[in-house]
Amino acid sequence: MIRFICVTIFLVVFLILSIPVFFVEWLIGKKNRETRDFSSLRIVQWGFRCILRIAGVETTVIGLENVPDEPVLFIGNHRSYFDILLTYSRCKRLTGYVAKKEMEKIPLLSTWMKYLYCLFLDRHDPKQGMKTILTAIDYIKRGISICIFPEGTRNSGEELSLLPFKEGSFKIAEKTGCAIVPISLNNTAEMFEAHFPKIKKTHVVIEYGAPVYPKDLDKETRKHLAPYFEQIIKETIQKNVEIV
Repeated sequence: MIRFICVTIFLVVFLILSIPVFFVEWLIGKKNRETRDFSSLRIVQWGFRCILRIAGVETTVIGLENVPDEPVLFIGNHRSYFDILLTYSRCKRLTGYVAKKEMEKIPLLSTWMKYLYCLFLDRHDPKQGMKTILTAIDYIKRGISICIFPEGTRNSGEELSLLPFKEGSFKIAEKTGCAIVPISLNNTAEMFEAHFPKIKKTHVVIEYGAPVYPKDLDKETRKHLAPYFEQIIKETIQKNVEIV
């Protein structure tokens, strides 16, 4: 419980101290939006890294060099709240995450998310969901990467299981032609969800796959990107279970 308490205290203090920081970031943005964007990115990444250190996570990262220096669509399996911290803390470019609509109601945290181009998806409203996808497409065209978890929610099943990937997640790449970079995560639920409310010192594995451009795939595969990438991630997490 000590790690949980420490993480909670750090998060609360970070968010409270963010209040004057938001004002400073707003002033910076009035003069130079790009400077504000990257300063916000680094501040949040610093906070995430502090939380991961407090949590005692040990991370093996494979293939980070596979990520091209251009806007991409990151897709990954999702089993823990910590998945976001683990991956976002390694983003070199501006990257907006697609989060559930309920996250927009969390004070201060949602402000940081909006500063960092995160999108709030209403999973129960197809019309609003399409608007979110269209906004993500616009962000890619503006040079901002997008990360989405195609399972649609956190998977609470067996460690090596996956929920079916949703095709809509891949429209962003289909419409922009950007590369899709699969992220495979092993053992992240062991950090928190498997021991709730305890946070346990854990070894996790993150592997970034080679970028895949939809235009380079055959016509039939392009029609079914979800199962194609679901298989890539399934094979990778099965391979990496030996490293955990």
